[in-house]
Amino acid sequence: MVKVACVGGGPAGLYFAILMKRTDPSHDITVHERYPEGSTYGWGVTYWRELHDTLHAIDPESARAIGDDSIRWDTWQAHVHDRPPLLVDHWDGGYGIGRGRLLAILADRAHDLGVRVEYEREITSEAELAGADLVVACDGVNSTLRERHADHFGTQVALGRNVYIWLGTTKVFGSFTFAFTDTPHGWIWCYGYGYSRDRSTCVVECSPETWEGLGFHRSGEADSLGLLGKLFADLLDGHPLIGRGTNGESARWLNFRTLTNQTWRRGNLVLMGDAAHTTHYSVGAGTALALGDAAFLVHALHSRPRLDSALAFYERERKSTIRCAQRAARNSARWYESLPRYVTLPPEQMFALLGQRHSALLPYLPPRLYHGLDQAYGSVAWLWSKIARPASRR
Repeated sequence: MVKVACVGGGPAGLYFAILMKRTDPSHDITVHERYPEGSTYGWGVTYWRELHDTLHAIDPESARAIGDDSIRWDTWQAHVHDRPPLLVDHWDGGYGIGRGRLLAILADRAHDLGVRVEYEREITSEAELAGADLVVACDGVNSTLRERHADHFGTQVALGRNVYIWLGTTKVFGSFTFAFTDTPHGWIWCYGYGYSRDRSTCVVECSPETWEGLGFHRSGEADSLGLLGKLFADLLDGHPLIGRGTNGESARWLNFRTLTNQTWRRGNLVLMGDAAHTTHYSVGAGTALALGDAAFLVHALHSRPRLDSALAFYERERKSTIRCAQRAARNSARWYESLPRYVTLPPEQMFALLGQRHSALLPYLPPRLYHGLDQAYGSVAWLWSKIARPASRR
């Protein structure tokens, strides 16, 4: 039996508690969440077919509930200013679910398994958790426990150049939808996806020059939503944008923070999810990586005889696993920061390169050349592997 304290009641903490209890019901597990029950920031989150299948394999009960409350899409749609919309099939399809609904499903499942979930319980020091064999800090990018030992963890934060705002809308998108609008101050764009029968997420992004030129730097929430509603009027079909979530906080313009840590552990304290790492929202991997952390930490704890070796195993393997997603996220963010390079291409080419935004080669080749090579060879990455492979390995 292990006594575990999870600090943070997000997807990572709740799923970790579920899997620990499923593995050994004798574990004593408490999840401490600072917000009231049912209160959360944000709107819908995305996940993909691979995670859908993995969840069903690991814990079918919670996976079925998540699937039943998810919205699925298998097409992408792009609106580029005044050009006709472009609709394409997506090779894998994706899912959206309300963040609040996801947390409720996981909390109910954890409770049924015997996990204690304490809401409105903010933990600021490990001293408040005396007696715990393991403390899991999964309290997000602003993790209090991590910040107390930031020098030990080697925490680093890189701010993205563009600004973004995470909104909801009553417009339900049937496809994963992109919209790019030209203004006198530069391009502004959004992407939206349904996550329930009557709501969608709508993330808006632009360069800092466009943001300031449009006056968002001096606008409150109501004025910002009003202007965005006008800029994306054709996309929204008269539906409003919504800024205030269930936690009562107003929507804010932000620069994305890419967070990394040199180590994820300190004694019996271990980091998980956004407390350990973040990846740019444009790749839609945050929830999947958090749940993956949870599942692998449970595996490590039950496959290694000592806590220190288990935490070392978890850190080493998860760092290796998420490296590809981190690279893809950096390249994706860079693509959006370089949008003028691509947005004036013919719609089919521009949208094709949007789908290739994870590529490390794309920034170094003329966009039309990259698109032509990709069409001719099926994959520029494959072609590059043939060209760049060392002679000794040919």
